[in-house]
Amino acid sequence: MSRIGKQPISLPSGVKVEVNGTRIKITGKKGSLERDLRPEMRVKVEDNQIICEPLGSSKQVVAFWGLTRSLLNNMVIGVSEGFTRVLNVEGVGYRASVSGSTLTLNVGYSNPVNFPLPAGISGEVGKDNAITLQGIDKELVGQTAARIRAVRKPEPYKGKGIRYAGEYVARKVGKAGGKK
Repeated sequence: MSRIGKQPISLPSGVKVEVNGTRIKITGKKGSLERDLRPEMRVKVEDNQIICEPLGSSKQVVAFWGLTRSLLNNMVIGVSEGFTRVLNVEGVGYRASVSGSTLTLNVGYSNPVNFPLPAGISGEVGKDNAITLQGIDKELVGQTAARIRAVRKPEPYKGKGIRYAGEYVARKVGKAGGKK
């Protein structure tokens, strides 16, 4: 039995769910998300709750049971509240700015890096060089943050680069220059 899969997902007010075979559409105040589910899963909407049921008892089906429940829960949270990811840009002369749907990063390369934000993701830069990404799709917000971080990963000697808010970067000592 999946401990996660058997838990029902409660629907907040204003969230609507439509199930057509293996296709599910969840609509809320922030927008709507759609996903194709695995054929081994059955999804029912009862008493303002979403209930996932496996069609079988193999180890793989039970694993997909918990995965399906987690994906549906993330969709419900996304359309009702949304997701946010914060990245910090650290380094002398390192800057970020947003204009429209393009994030411009000045992170030590000879030319600025223009990063197009995908549809459904909004970004803003605070005065402390913190990039805030917002969207309703948790997977897309996380993947976009990872791709922005990959432009200039934090390095261990001075800590320069783009890092997640709260991320710890292990620092190294470097050369002991000048000792004889």
